[in-house]
Parts: sequence; structure tokens; C-alpha cells
Amino acid sequence: MDSGMIGKIQKSKQYAKERERINVNTLTVTFEGTHNSHQVQYHDGVWKCDCDFFKTRGVCSHTMTLDRILVREAELNLELPETEV
Repeated sequence: MDSGMIGKIQKSKQYAKERERINVNTLTVTFEGTHNSHQVQYHDGVWKCDCDFFKTRGVCSHTMTLDRILVREAELNLELPETEV
């Protein structure tokens, strides 16, 4: 392995410890639900899901799961729209 690659691996390990460096602006995920697959998106500070529950409530188990994984467990920053900052 060349020294350039070794340096990049070391840098990636350091970045992984500094979660505040990472801001998620847009994300699209296929979520394999119990009954169907769902498309979940995060864009401009807003979660969206194509499931029926989300359409009526504006939140669902799919969006809450991704929020829990990305924000609470991974400690990533989700970008908020400028009006909410």
C-alpha cells in the first residue's frame, strides 16, 4: 500500500471521530418495511416518506428510525433550512 493511501486511511479515521464535520443536506433511502419498500428522503431540513401513514401524519416509523440512527446514534448534523437556523 502506498503512503498516500495510508495517509487517507488515517485521515478518514480521524474524521470519523469528528462527527461535527459531517452535515447531511440531502439523503434518499430505500427502507425495507414489514410489508413494502418505501422511499424516504431528507431534503432542505424536511423528512418525506411515501408510506400512507406519513401522508396523513407527517411522520412515520421510517423517518423516525432514520432520524434516530443518523442524529442520535451517529451524531451527524442534519442541515436545517436557513429560516430555522
